[in-house]
Amino acid sequence: MVNRKSIRTRGKLQLSRYFQELDRGDIVAISREFAVSTSVPKRFQGITGKVESSRGKAYIVKIKDGNKEKRILIEPIHLKKIKQIKE
Repeated sequence: MVNRKSIRTRGKLQLSRYFQELDRGDIVAISREFAVSTSVPKRFQGITGKVESSRGKAYIVKIKDGNKEKRILIEPIHLKKIKQIKE
């Protein structure tokens, strides 16, 4: 569930997240940024996936939706990089 932003940060963008660079194979979580008008489907909120490649300023993320693998073209402001623990 998406929590609301605090009143002081509502409508503001984090430029570091907007211009972040991701590498191929990075694991990311989809987190909708409401201050940006690009559409991200509500059902993909909180889903994790792998970055496959980039296309322009957006990234192609491979996710698993039920039993199917899907690829989503999404801007980096809606992505949060997840740190992996290497064994």
